[in-house]
Amino acid sequence: MRKVIISHYVTLDGVMEDPGAQDKFKDADWHFRFWSEEVRKFKVDELFAADALLLGRLTYEGYADAWPGRTDEDGFAYRINEMQKYVVSTTLSQLTWNNSQLIKGKLAEEVEKLKQLPGLDILVGGGGSLVRSLMEYDLVDEYRLMVHPIVVGDGMRLFQDAKYTPLTLAETKVFSTGVVVLTYQRII
Repeated sequence: MRKVIISHYVTLDGVMEDPGAQDKFKDADWHFRFWSEEVRKFKVDELFAADALLLGRLTYEGYADAWPGRTDEDGFAYRINEMQKYVVSTTLSQLTWNNSQLIKGKLAEEVEKLKQLPGLDILVGGGGSLVRSLMEYDLVDEYRLMVHPIVVGDGMRLFQDAKYTPLTLAETKVFSTGVVVLTYQRII
């Protein structure tokens, strides 16, 4: 069975967004201070280990605006453009980015169906409200938290409305910039 994996940049105080950012579709400004070749490689490997993205409307719109037409040496752009994208939205009626499919039904039922399909894992990119809904319905199998060595104080926190969820630490990676990837899996 496929896993739903939330992979998110977070600050040491748990913030998952940049409250001062004008453009909510771009990565948080605090994240770029800690970007490195190690982080890039991790994100490339992570994308290639999955074969589908699960996105909320805002993240989809930002990605669909940014990624089509891009190229790069390691194939990240090609991979993200060609892989299957499932978009959770109650307001969108059509999707323009190739290999995108709209999910308008009951989230829990639709994601459970996706998990039963053959293939690699499903990576959740961005999307605070989507992430909270997935957590609410116990649909998250793994959390990959890229904890950045910065405290920002304000902003939406990844677990701000979360319910009790026992997890086990599956892996830890430390990058030279101080970013620590903590991989937690749900205890079943």
